[in-house]
Amino acid sequence: MNKRCVACSREEYESIVKTIREGFELEGVKVRPNQRIATIIVTEATLGLRLGDVLRLKMSSFVRDGERYRLDFEEEKTGKIRTFTVPDEVYNFLQGYAYEWGIGKESKLFDICERQVQRHIMKAVAYLGIDPKHAGSHMFRKYYAQMSYKESDYDIMTVMELLQHSSPQTTKTYLAATKENIEKVIQKSVKNLI
Repeated sequence: MNKRCVACSREEYESIVKTIREGFELEGVKVRPNQRIATIIVTEATLGLRLGDVLRLKMSSFVRDGERYRLDFEEEKTGKIRTFTVPDEVYNFLQGYAYEWGIGKESKLFDICERQVQRHIMKAVAYLGIDPKHAGSHMFRKYYAQMSYKESDYDIMTVMELLQHSSPQTTKTYLAATKENIEKVIQKSVKNLI
């Protein structure tokens, strides 16, 4: 993991995914559209998984459990079993991807190495003018953390559980305050007092 990597904003996330889906030209070299890498990014951002775990996914990793789907696999880094609900939209999105590309239930959804994914993301980041010192695939897991933090009414313990972190300190690094957020809070707090 790139420790300097920061969460991307929603706009950056959408721009990166769109750019990779459509293709682009960087320094005179055409970079072809890449649905697989765009799907990897969407999966990381919607499930909060590490890139290595996303690349290990198979459709058989998703288990029907009553009215929901959940993941049934052990995280590579932590050895923890991931049992959280997978939203139907995410499951259907990945099932559609697997069907479109003829990927069987027991085959990896993404037969690609981490280095190739990282390289492609960094090309898109360069094309979009995003600071490469703070970019990498982990920015999408951090984006998931920040969105989950907001959706949980700022409950750090919930986010810690979702990310399967062992301590709130680790989770706090994912939720680092940005200058933009600090400025928004300052402006909102003044409006509420005057």
